[in-house]
Amino acid sequence: MNQQNKHLPNFTQAISQLIALPSISSSQASWDQSNQAVINLLSAWFETLGFAITIQAVPGVKGKFNMLAKLGAGNGGLLLAGHSDTVPFDENRWLSDPLQVHHKDDKLFGLGTCDMKGFFAFILQACQQIDIRTLKKPLYVLATADEETTMAGARFFADSDMIKPDVAVIGEPTNLVPVIMHKGHMSHKISIKGQAGHSSKPANGVNAIEIMHQVISELFKLRDKLNLSYQNEAFDVQTPTMNFGAIHGGDNANRICGHCELDIDMRSLPGMKDQELVSWLSKALQPIAEKYPGRLTITELDPSSPSFQQASESELVVIAEKFSGHGCCAVNYATEAPFIQQLGCQTIVMGPGSIDQAHQPNEYLAESEINKTERLLTQLIQHYCF
Repeated sequence: MNQQNKHLPNFTQAISQLIALPSISSSQASWDQSNQAVINLLSAWFETLGFAITIQAVPGVKGKFNMLAKLGAGNGGLLLAGHSDTVPFDENRWLSDPLQVHHKDDKLFGLGTCDMKGFFAFILQACQQIDIRTLKKPLYVLATADEETTMAGARFFADSDMIKPDVAVIGEPTNLVPVIMHKGHMSHKISIKGQAGHSSKPANGVNAIEIMHQVISELFKLRDKLNLSYQNEAFDVQTPTMNFGAIHGGDNANRICGHCELDIDMRSLPGMKDQELVSWLSKALQPIAEKYPGRLTITELDPSSPSFQQASESELVVIAEKFSGHGCCAVNYATEAPFIQQLGCQTIVMGPGSIDQAHQPNEYLAESEINKTERLLTQLIQHYCF
């Protein structure tokens, strides 16, 4: 062990320290937190190993930062990327403190153990085995902000055009299976402005719920049309999806409803453009908007995240399949992959833990993942940087 490495934590210590620093990303201001403490800790660790550190303040969001750590010189190389934030939690549904790593039944329980602060603890261990004097290409470690909400950190980093690695691996929990495709995600609020009034005289008002009923009928038709027109057999849910997530309207049985809102999300297949979905949504509801002038509006809830695809014959995919022992696959959820891919590098999503644990009470990482993940990361570093 190098002398400097004596000052660095082992895997269990590292993941425990990361989990103990809360960094919740939430659209609700009362839950949302800065990730600065996590970024500072990661920066200190990788600086100790000889990495050059760059910290970016992410614009448009308060107290949110990206960290880029670079080891070695030259062009190309390997980028290991992940997000430093977690989702909110309900402490009453946890059997242990979410912000303390709890060992039980060969598992490490804690908020972010698999999604995905634990990935940085793995990277730290793999990097401690590196002889930086023999690096031929650079190794990068990227920690981003706000993946769980707006993906503001990854969007900003992609636009900043700081690096051009050959390949990138995003360590979301995939059970170390290389993910080469995922769906996009967008969410919208459809609002109907009615005219409130006494229920005894319906003609004196405009019932927003009744107009929303027409909206939902048109959305059903659009959803059916998309399902018939677009399929991809690589996904277990082979069609684009439209989910009706929340609806609110009215205040009393004896009042004409004056306002109604519907929140939906849509998940596109690779090859479908975000602007196409928005156009189809607008076109489907245009007749209702024309029938009730000024009463229907469509607004974006969160910035959309595009779909992602990496060619299965790409060298990175072939190498990842070889090193992991798993064939590549597609998943339904969204990641930062399309933004990282904008750097011009071959990109996959592959990390320890199961997505089934993500966003769940009693999230855990199986201890059986530790040796496999450290070995896989070491192989990738050796292949792309030496």
